[in-house]
Amino acid sequence: MAAALFMAAGMVDAQPRAIGGRLGYGAEVSYQHSLGSANMLEVDFGLPGFGGLEAAVTYDWLFPITSWQEQGTWNWYAGVGAGLGMYGFNHVTGYAGVAGRIGVEYNFWFPLNLSLDWRPIVGPYFSENHVGFNGWGLWQGGIALGIRYQF
Repeated sequence: MAAALFMAAGMVDAQPRAIGGRLGYGAEVSYQHSLGSANMLEVDFGLPGFGGLEAAVTYDWLFPITSWQEQGTWNWYAGVGAGLGMYGFNHVTGYAGVAGRIGVEYNFWFPLNLSLDWRPIVGPYFSENHVGFNGWGLWQGGIALGIRYQF
């Protein structure tokens, strides 16, 4: 009986995947995939500012916050990756670049994950007759609240 309880408790904490959404300056579908105990891959598809389309992938390093652990677990994380997208529907502006991520998450003792993070995408933008630096990518991916189901 005791062995079954320890196995069940270990399975709750070791969820390798999570799916849900991020809500901030726009909305995104978000998928996280564990790459061991201290790393994860996160893939986001969304509507930046509800006026375009965007995709981003980051490789994130997890750092446990052990002093606050009670029933769930706290982590902070940071990562780097790539992103691309387009903004506007009449005069399309496309962009691509480096995506970064920094945030904090709480994993409940049941299969739910809450996070608050900042994920900018910076690099070149291009439109019909302009090329420039995507400075608005610093706030467009912006700060977002994530809610995910772990499985």
